Amino acid sequence: MNTQTPTARGNTLIPGEFNTLTQGLDYAASCATGLNFYTARGKLRAVLSYADLRRKAMETAGRLVGLAEKNARIGLIATTSPDFAVLFFACQYAGLVPAPLPLPVTLGGRDFYERQLQRMADTGDFYALFVPASVENIVSSALNDHDTPVMTFEDVLYELPIRAELRSFEADELCYIQYSSGSSSSPRGIIGTQESVTSNCRAIIQHGLKYNETDRGTCWLPMYHDMGLVGCLLASVMSQMTADFIDPQDFTRRPVTWLRLISENKCTMTYSPTFGYELCVLRWRGDVELDLSSLRIAGIGGDMVQPEPLQKFADLFGPMGFQETAFTPSYGLAETTLAATFSPLGQGLRRHTIDMARYERSGEAVDASDLTGSSHKRTFVACGMTLPGHEIEVRDSRGHVLAPCKMGKIFLRGPSVSPGYFRNSQATEASFSAGGWLDTGDLGYWLGKELVVTGRYKDLILWHGRNIWPQDLEWAAQAAAPHRCGRACAFAIGGAGDSKKIILLLECRTRDPQSLSEIYSAVTAAIRFEGSVPIQLMLVPRGSMIVTSSGKLSRARVKKEFLAGGIVDMQERKPLRFVTEQSG
Repeated sequence: MNTQTPTARGNTLIPGEFNTLTQGLDYAASCATGLNFYTARGKLRAVLSYADLRRKAMETAGRLVGLAEKNARIGLIATTSPDFAVLFFACQYAGLVPAPLPLPVTLGGRDFYERQLQRMADTGDFYALFVPASVENIVSSALNDHDTPVMTFEDVLYELPIRAELRSFEADELCYIQYSSGSSSSPRGIIGTQESVTSNCRAIIQHGLKYNETDRGTCWLPMYHDMGLVGCLLASVMSQMTADFIDPQDFTRRPVTWLRLISENKCTMTYSPTFGYELCVLRWRGDVELDLSSLRIAGIGGDMVQPEPLQKFADLFGPMGFQETAFTPSYGLAETTLAATFSPLGQGLRRHTIDMARYERSGEAVDASDLTGSSHKRTFVACGMTLPGHEIEVRDSRGHVLAPCKMGKIFLRGPSVSPGYFRNSQATEASFSAGGWLDTGDLGYWLGKELVVTGRYKDLILWHGRNIWPQDLEWAAQAAAPHRCGRACAFAIGGAGDSKKIILLLECRTRDPQSLSEIYSAVTAAIRFEGSVPIQLMLVPRGSMIVTSSGKLSRARVKKEFLAGGIVDMQERKPLRFVTEQSG
């Protein structure tokens, strides 16, 4: 087995000062660093130095230039593997536009995966799809009605004839197409340009996380997600930093392996949504010795930041060297290539507890940390300050910029913002303005110079003049019965006023009637205290929740399945079906 690449570069750190990805890899290849891939048990399974990555990518690019014309789109199944890294960068050298696509196992059902892949192929107009041999049959079946060739990684890497002349992308050209996770709509192909990608990598490296000569990263995030692709893979290449990877599926089976890699390899930075840290707490058995003192950045992104699970992580792993100040909340989205804000390094979680009754009615984030009793409160976490060269505004429904602590829609512009959605002018016009501003679809407010993100505008439930956040109801339900329940999902159905119903579905791991009755009683009491609105709670079987390719709950799809009668009420033992759906 090869020896893992070292932390020391053996050359001068250049912090992202490149105009294209190929320029970044050309320099990284002069360093001793690279990418290491581990099994679920933490055993080194593959090593890819940056020198080898460049050599193999250029050789493969020589095969690809004869395959398709420049700027042709290539669907690329995004495995956590050396093959994916080589093929992604081969496309950069060959002037082809890769579109990283999820694996079938991540989407909870072959039929659903095939429909999603068909939608991506329809909008992406792929010249070909490159896939691991293990999923060739599934992908070919999904694209049975398309003329798109499906080629295995092995065929592309070794069987195509080589042509010597490359045609690397220039600074003003394309880079990739990254599909949104589809949490509130069908996947959209977000255009990444060389400028937007390198600008964001530079901002992350120099300002957001301030990479240094001793940094080493570790990652379990999928490569079809912007946080895995840009934050873990591309930013590592653009900073010449060694990075250690485990497959997302291996992480879900053995999350503590992630912590073992940090401990054994003295990693200094990592990133995860809140649930990654939460999973480590739930699966901890105390049978591994860890030293997490090397970790200076424990980044949080990709979803809402929940302070309670993070505090449990800090409490559990603090005696093993983890420093709570390493927590680095951030905010970003695929349309901004990745990052938009970062918390100041070393600050940890900046909590803001507000009076939710006031917030729901007036949109004002009034401090309520000193309120006691039954007052309706919630603690948010600040996601940091805007990256240099970018602008963020919080606006009301008429487009007016709001003062601090006033809730509104978040708008952003800067060099990292995508030019739009590939071949989707309607969606582009709805989200991207002529002045360069992106309507993120997120809600939030300013806490001093830091942005607090409170949820998605589309998910907001309007109830008799109040703004109800579905996350509040979901988290309260999960907290009331954490060991016997899984995900929760809240949404509204029906018309306006009293005809509207707020539905809360909660997955249960038990079918015992007595246990279900106890869960129902405990959760009903918890959400009554949390929401102070009439809520129809239903206990549903495990697996009823639909998640996106990045692991986010898709409330829109769960709601659609619910209305179609595709979800079973475990206490009634029959499908839940609502024939009509007007608004809400």
